[in-house]
Amino acid sequence: MPKTTVYNQAGEKIKDLELNPAIFGIKAKPELIQQAVVAQQANRRQVLAHTKNKGEVRGGGKKPWRQKGTGRARHGSIRSPLWRGGGITFGPTNERNFSLKINKKAKRKALLMCLSDKAKNERIILVDNLELAEAKTKKFFQILLNLKLREKKNKLAKKTESAQAKKAKAPKKRKSVLLVLPQKEEKLYRAGRNLESLGIIQADSLNVLAVLGHKYLLMPIDSLAKIEKTFLK
Repeated sequence: MPKTTVYNQAGEKIKDLELNPAIFGIKAKPELIQQAVVAQQANRRQVLAHTKNKGEVRGGGKKPWRQKGTGRARHGSIRSPLWRGGGITFGPTNERNFSLKINKKAKRKALLMCLSDKAKNERIILVDNLELAEAKTKKFFQILLNLKLREKKNKLAKKTESAQAKKAKAPKKRKSVLLVLPQKEEKLYRAGRNLESLGIIQADSLNVLAVLGHKYLLMPIDSLAKIEKTFLK
């Protein structure tokens, strides 16, 4: 049975907690996860590119010249695709449909596999309670420092890091964290929305892309019950 450690906001260990094996103890199947990722990306894709065909281009109502007797090729409209400024043949239109279908059970199973992988690699950080007296980014950042999800650097270290980054031309990435809340918490949202590499989502809205897009999951214990209620049906 998978286990994880529960901390308080000061970063102190409180207890070890056994996780539900039906959620955090599933063997991952990369093929199913890949299918869920492709389907979600396709369904959120916006169809923006659009070209006008002959019927949508403005003008061209009058026949440019009579059918016979001019010695020129016959034409019915100056908005024909053969003309400059005319319609486009086989161009991209906003009527295209990129959506893909995936069964609900398969999508739910892929999400549970991603959560199981996070638990297996010890990338789920549980806290007994997560709350702020006021919506201050500095105080929320201190909680991340206590949980070792951020690193505090002095001015000398920052200068050294910037010099090394200029040489390597590749700045060091921060630990990406997804904050999973049992319900909407306005203070936590306002305090964390300006932090780099931090995502905020409610437990009943978890999805494969959100979990895979962050290295660590930070959640209060109450989020476990919400996940179990939502995705174990």
